Amino acid sequence: MATQDTTSISILAKQQLAQAGIELQVTKKRVKNINFRLKPYLLMVSVPVSMSAAQIAQAVAQRVSWAVANHVQVLEQYKRKQHALTESLAANSPLLLWGTAQSFTLSPDEKITYYRQQLSEVAPALFEKWQPIVGAYANEIRLKKMHTRWGSCNTRAKRIWLSVYLPAYPIECTEYVIVHELCHLHHANHSRAFWQTVATAMPDYQQWHNILAGKTGQLD
Repeated sequence: MATQDTTSISILAKQQLAQAGIELQVTKKRVKNINFRLKPYLLMVSVPVSMSAAQIAQAVAQRVSWAVANHVQVLEQYKRKQHALTESLAANSPLLLWGTAQSFTLSPDEKITYYRQQLSEVAPALFEKWQPIVGAYANEIRLKKMHTRWGSCNTRAKRIWLSVYLPAYPIECTEYVIVHELCHLHHANHSRAFWQTVATAMPDYQQWHNILAGKTGQLD
């Protein structure tokens, strides 16, 4: 399969999607019909190999309003799933450290303290690793108990927050969140340019993004 050059897509359509924080990804596949899949910050379009650029552009233009209108609901569902995941991590579930089950258990409060300590130990080195790659530098790094986000960025103060629950996941997930937030120092929104910056810095980011979004079974 090959990704279609989206320069043929209506500039207006791409601008409308970008304003809603949605990246457009068009891929040619061996399919009979055009398929649309809306994910957080991403509209994936699979089109038949034989479909012309004009036909693709027309089909995408017809679905822009649908994508923008439904993206809010997609994000709400995504955040609810994140909240459920972090609540599970805080409860009396098996203790995970960097994606691996541990041989001991902790109470919910002890678990958060443990995760905070583990994250504080590795964060400086991870920022030192990724800041030159992204080409952006944070003035301040803080850790916070967050239920609906894995990280956040104050672009004016260049302050980045990381969720204390991240150490439950493979360390690459923490690296992805760091890259994601550092890229916001280049682009404050989730525009196509933002995601291109993320992909340039970390080509396999989607794998770690999916784990944090609960889209794989690697943490079961």
